[in-house]
Amino acid sequence: MSDGTPADLFFDAAIGLLQRVRDEEAEAIATAGTLLADTVTAGGRLFAFGAGHSSLAAQDVVYRAGGLALMNLLAVPGLVGVDVMPATLGSRLERVDGLATAVLDTSPLRTGDALVIISLSGRNAMPVEMAIGARDRGAKVIGVTSVAYATQTSSRHSSGTYLKDHCDVVLDSKIAVGDAELTLDTIPAPFAPASTVVTSALLQAVLATTAATLADRGTEPPLLRSGNVDGGHEWNARVFEEYRDRIFYQH
Repeated sequence: MSDGTPADLFFDAAIGLLQRVRDEEAEAIATAGTLLADTVTAGGRLFAFGAGHSSLAAQDVVYRAGGLALMNLLAVPGLVGVDVMPATLGSRLERVDGLATAVLDTSPLRTGDALVIISLSGRNAMPVEMAIGARDRGAKVIGVTSVAYATQTSSRHSSGTYLKDHCDVVLDSKIAVGDAELTLDTIPAPFAPASTVVTSALLQAVLATTAATLADRGTEPPLLRSGNVDGGHEWNARVFEEYRDRIFYQH
């Protein structure tokens, strides 16, 4: 590392990545936002999935003040966050063939829906199988991943492919392989991951596009308001009732 505190350098790195995705992924963000708006307009449902720390960005867009009420979490037991014990079990489960198929077979995902799959590496069996299975079921898939992994690592799926190979739209987070932005002579390993910051920002940019696109078409976006502002609960109750057939976290 050069001049600046570690905190300054991390902020610089994160801001640099955000600027890159803003500039380089603008077209993909617009396409993804429009795809989700098309899905909503056609009566489809929206889902998000991520394993391990990638699940943080998925959870960030579900039941979120200022977010789309229609975004549902496609949860896989043992893979949503790091609450499973031991935490390393989640990493092992993401590599199990057949698990994604079992999840899809028992999920509400159907033809006409859209699924956002978040996987930094995109190399494990779970996200690849999830994307293949979702498209086989007639759903559209938006993948959020670091495309660099496909050229610098080997796939762990039997097909030898990556998440990016099975998506209708790919959002490249630009995160370097290893997900650590800083190095220091006195520390033997790179540190300070930025994938959560960048991935969450990418998804919020997509959903902002979706909301604006729906409004441009004359449809009020089904947005949630904070329960900590006056009238928020009443607002949300109206949205939940109007879209109860497409909101699964209320059931």
